[in-house]
Amino acid sequence: MPSPLQLNGNGDAMANNEQIKSGRLSKAEVDENFADLHPPLTRSEALIEADRCYFCYDAPCTTACPTGIDIPGFIQRIRSDNLRGSAHIILRENIMGGMCARVCPTEILCEEACVRNTHEEKPVEIGLLQRHATDPVFESGEQLFERASAIGSKVAVVGGGPAGLSCAHRLAVLGHDVVVFNRDGKPGGLNEYGIAAYKAIDDFAQTEIDYILSIGGIELRNNSTLGADIELDELCEDYDAVFLGVGLAHSNDLGIEGENLDGVINAIEYIAELRQADDKSTLPVGRDIVVIGGGMTAIDVAVQSKRLGAEQVHMVYRRGPEQMGASVFEQALAQTSGVTIHHWASPERITGDDHVTGVEFAVDNSDEGMRLDADVVFKAIGQKKDAGPGSVEIEAGRFVVDIDRKTSMDGVWAGGDCVVGGDNLTVSAVQDGKIAAISIDRYLRDS
Repeated sequence: MPSPLQLNGNGDAMANNEQIKSGRLSKAEVDENFADLHPPLTRSEALIEADRCYFCYDAPCTTACPTGIDIPGFIQRIRSDNLRGSAHIILRENIMGGMCARVCPTEILCEEACVRNTHEEKPVEIGLLQRHATDPVFESGEQLFERASAIGSKVAVVGGGPAGLSCAHRLAVLGHDVVVFNRDGKPGGLNEYGIAAYKAIDDFAQTEIDYILSIGGIELRNNSTLGADIELDELCEDYDAVFLGVGLAHSNDLGIEGENLDGVINAIEYIAELRQADDKSTLPVGRDIVVIGGGMTAIDVAVQSKRLGAEQVHMVYRRGPEQMGASVFEQALAQTSGVTIHHWASPERITGDDHVTGVEFAVDNSDEGMRLDADVVFKAIGQKKDAGPGSVEIEAGRFVVDIDRKTSMDGVWAGGDCVVGGDNLTVSAVQDGKIAAISIDRYLRDS
């Protein structure tokens, strides 16, 4: 399969462009650029940081956590040098606590709510403390949970991303047998294929998944796609309940002239290639790159392009910095990595004959507009879901669910990015899967 940078907008092989090449930086330079974004704390560093926690009675950090982790509780156990107990507190609420410690925008969730987060002080490093507690468990494989006796029920989970795996694990703990139907060749969803490589090094996504599956009672079937290899009606006949955690499989289109030129690429495809590459220095990268979008995916592809050796990387967003989906930390990361961010500019036309040469933008409150040269244009304006089963209510392309994540179809639940209100965060998807599993368990026991 050719690299996304050897494909045009339609997925067809494109002619080589001399500006798109590998080896712009040495392997040593690329390896250094893709080292761990936030190196783990040492024991002494963790103890010092844990000692900064006030252990608030009302714990605004816990309220801000989508999965409701008892943050003062797990930090107190770190302070007491009880990492196993700390990890148990975290993982009983968020079985993907290791990955969330790496990719969660803690700066706008728990750490923003920390009472130490003032002009004079920085918040407690909750994300790094969470990683400090959970990493030893995943490294050792020590199982902290016990599977209940099987109760004879069988649940189909469609989707091997954070929502699906969270749901599957909680169901297995509760004594249900689960089959996970995963679209990709490896489980993990965006944790495996869709985040910057420097956020989760050393194949951590799969290490965490191996731990999740080790509880038992979960069968994984890869390369199984809803609507192609499996059908919802058949799953409803063969299983006692179904959970849909199918994510958002396709990138949105720009809908402008030149979108199908060679060199116009969906950002998520290139990020997936980056994540799977054994030697990132061999990946082709453009010289002049334009990224269209303002979310986390846009930041990830822009920063990684720069770290692969691109000379100029421009990120263009149609609104202001306050409206960007990427957090302030991520925006600063892009800028300190050499990415130039433009605001209040909307793409009007992508120029070029066979291959892209630039992008023309309309600029708010300006009659002149803006043109940026480009040999690669990355589209990062969000994802959309495959057409869903007609029997499940959909709104704006996503499944409608109630507070228990139950859909309009009897016996079917859904969660993660594919539901109305999904915010494209791993931690929220994990919570959806957990809530759905508890609801499914109650449903099956009452049947």
